[in-house]
Amino acid sequence: MTLPNWITFSRLLGIPFLLYGLYNPTPQAKWICLAIFLVAALTDWLDGYLARKLNQISDLGKFLDPLVDKFLVLAPLMVLIELNRVPAWGVFLILARELAIAGWRVNQTQITGANIWGKLKTVSQIIAIALLIAPLSPDWQFPALIAFWVSVILTLISGAIYLLPAPASAD
Repeated sequence: MTLPNWITFSRLLGIPFLLYGLYNPTPQAKWICLAIFLVAALTDWLDGYLARKLNQISDLGKFLDPLVDKFLVLAPLMVLIELNRVPAWGVFLILARELAIAGWRVNQTQITGANIWGKLKTVSQIIAIALLIAPLSPDWQFPALIAFWVSVILTLISGAIYLLPAPASAD
C-alpha cells in the first residue's frame, strides 16, 4: 500500500474519537472535536497531493479516498441529527446521493477521481460540519445551518452531474 493510501486509511482513525467527543457538551471537548475533524479533513488534501506528486495514483486510492470521505462526513452528521443540530431529512439527502454515486461507480469500467463539483461538495460539507461542531456563540447557529443547506444543495448538484449523461459534442 502506498503512502497516500496509508494517509487516507489513517483518516478513519480519528472518527471514533470525534464521535465520542461530540457527545461531551463542554467547549473544550467541542474544540478538540473540531481539531480532530479538521486534521482528518486536511489529510484528504494531503493524500491527493502526495499521490500526484509521488506518481502513486492508484485504483485503490481512487476507491478508498471517497469512501473514507463519506465516513468522515456522515459519521458526525449522524451525531448532529441526534443532538438536534441538523434535520435528518437533510442528512438523508446527502446519504442518498452518496449511495447512488457509489452504486453508479460500481458499474463503471474505469474508476475516476472527483470532478470540480465533487470537490466543492466535499469542501462545503467540511465547512458546514466545522461550523456545526465548533463551540461558537448562538449568533453562529443560523450561518452554520445555512452552510449545511448549501452543502446539501452542492451534494445534490454534484450527484446529478455524475449521473446525468454528458451532452454529445458537436463534431
